[in-house]
Amino acid sequence: KQATSIGQVLGIIAQVLIELDDSHTFFLPPGRPYTTEYGWQMQMIGDKCFVVAVKPGSDAETKGLKEGDEILTIDGFQPNRDSMWKIQYSYNVLRPRAGMRLAVVKPDEKQQQLDVMAKVTQGKRLMNLSGDDDGSDMYDLIRKEENRNRLGRHRYAEFGDDLFIWKMPAFDLEDYKVDDTVEKFRKRKALILDLRGNGGGYETTLLRLIANVFDRDIKVGELKRRKETKPIAAKTRGDKIFPGKVIVLIDSESGSAAELFARVIQLEKRGIVIGDRSAGAVMRSKHHARELGMDVVVPYGVSITDADIIMSDARSIERVGVIPDETKLASAADLAAKRDPVLAYAASLAGVQLPSEKAAALFPLEWRK
Repeated sequence: KQATSIGQVLGIIAQVLIELDDSHTFFLPPGRPYTTEYGWQMQMIGDKCFVVAVKPGSDAETKGLKEGDEILTIDGFQPNRDSMWKIQYSYNVLRPRAGMRLAVVKPDEKQQQLDVMAKVTQGKRLMNLSGDDDGSDMYDLIRKEENRNRLGRHRYAEFGDDLFIWKMPAFDLEDYKVDDTVEKFRKRKALILDLRGNGGGYETTLLRLIANVFDRDIKVGELKRRKETKPIAAKTRGDKIFPGKVIVLIDSESGSAAELFARVIQLEKRGIVIGDRSAGAVMRSKHHARELGMDVVVPYGVSITDADIIMSDARSIERVGVIPDETKLASAADLAAKRDPVLAYAASLAGVQLPSEKAAALFPLEWRK
């Protein structure tokens, strides 16, 4: 009642859920009639926050922000592993800003303060999805969805019979697509499953992938709700599985299903997990879609946790994350030089010599068009 704007109302609602401090419970506000692109990306590596990508031609590039810069503060807030998801949620979902003030440390240890502006593109306040406008608004939505699909596609690299690398951005495939992908490498000697940046996805995709790399049925764990507990298990595909060596890569942005898969690989001693400690965000949640209006509709929603996953060792990895079998981190110098020592090291375990510069070039970051 005391709020003076729609923005304040949305912020109050969001804050109520944020204070629950639950990785999978948050408010999804109505979309805005504009897009905000900051032109750079950051990530926790170990216990420090680094710039990991800068878009060519962006204001961030113009102001001198570079890969490998360590972020000390963002508008006065210090990013860390506990606060990072809240910062990302605030700036990217709840309340996009026209810019931000950064305090950074360059790889040569010099400190700088940078005011980096975002690119804000105004769109329509009302979208006509009835087709009465000759379908122009509908086509715009289709093009945007195609662009999202391009950025979120699964990518691969092949090295003869020795190695197949699967860059998996999300657990978002139907069963038959998981099977089709596994068929690409089923007869290879080794698989590197790159789950870095993979925030999770569908439980069905997780179980199907597990079914394709184990020669026996696997109990992932127990789904624990308030009033019930039930097992989660994957049934092996038998002689259709991949029997070779499995190497899994994770980082601080690997969450949910990605973490569960990595932990199952560890617990069942099926392969090796390499990289950085994962996000520790494995609660199971449900998305509740809502909308206001009739002829003019405003969609919004909320994600609400409904269960925890207790692994086969009787432990939850919520807030804990998966600790890699071997911790391998990119340094500020690696980021600045566009090297990927983690993938290069993983390839060496599969008997493939892959220079870190070439490893980084296999799956380059792609920006929204």
